[in-house]
Amino acid sequence: MATKKQILKINDMHCTSCSLLIDGDLEDTKGVISANTNYAKQITEVSYNEDEVEIEEIIEVIKKAGYDAELHK
Repeated sequence: MATKKQILKINDMHCTSCSLLIDGDLEDTKGVISANTNYAKQITEVSYNEDEVEIEEIIEVIKKAGYDAELHK
């Protein structure tokens, strides 16, 4: 298993409930091992199996939840 960690910048979060929603959606995604979204910092750290899911798919899950996401620089 090829585990990878990535930090994503999340835009449009309005409260801590937003971060919980993102974490739940990501953790329900096949290949995602864990997600930790921080509302105050507007980021999420996601651990995933890159053999099962690509980072672009993870970003799409966040966008479907109503938030903008991009790789953190």
